[in-house]
Amino acid sequence: MTTPAISVRGIEKSYKDLHVLRGVDFEVASGSIFALLGSNGAGKTTMVRILSTLLKSDAGTATVQGVDVAADPLKVRESISLTGQFAAVDEILTGHENLVLVAKLRHLKNPGAVADDLLAKFRLTDAGSRKVGTYSGGMRRRLDIAMSLVGHPEVIYLDEPTTGLDPEARIEVWDVVRSLADSGTTVLLTTQYLDEAEQLADRIAILHEGRIIANGTLADLKKLLPAASVEYVEKQPTLEEIFLTLVGTTGKENAA
Repeated sequence: MTTPAISVRGIEKSYKDLHVLRGVDFEVASGSIFALLGSNGAGKTTMVRILSTLLKSDAGTATVQGVDVAADPLKVRESISLTGQFAAVDEILTGHENLVLVAKLRHLKNPGAVADDLLAKFRLTDAGSRKVGTYSGGMRRRLDIAMSLVGHPEVIYLDEPTTGLDPEARIEVWDVVRSLADSGTTVLLTTQYLDEAEQLADRIAILHEGRIIANGTLADLKKLLPAASVEYVEKQPTLEEIFLTLVGTTGKENAA
């Protein structure tokens, strides 16, 4: 059996009388995309903060790459990266300078080359010398994810990465997420968008009122509902069909 990249068992978290997580269990396979789906307030961000060692749980255990997040948080941080709901980029700096800054903070050799490689990977080379304040929403998010990949983390958390983006920018981010998994990175994605989970995830867990109420592949989840029935509905003509029918009839009459 392959050790899961992420393992969560019985995680609980409360803020005084507010029970946010009520015994959460799930596993994420290495190199897969796992979507934690839930509405606002379901506990998604709290779960990510616990897995990121930013918050301690009240009960339960969680491991990342086999390391307990509570017992050895420093070791866990060596293998993870987190991209929050809002792009954590410096708008005064250029895209290249943002990446160089992160590479230097991680004490990597040749930070300029690291920045160049990531700009190319995320199709931002032409914009690399521009200040990030001139970037579109999709470009900022792509840069934000690129910054999270400096140092090649094995696991990346994407906490509602497409919040506030337009449809075109969302598709750009989806392409980035797919490429991460294709390269072997494990992705834990939290989202409230059903289509996002459907498009990206290998497995989906639905978090509701602090509990996982369903967990499986999209095909597994579809089996939870009754089989679809076929119904015949009377189709009303569209304006286009009416127009073409009338014009076509008139044209034939005139030709006669």
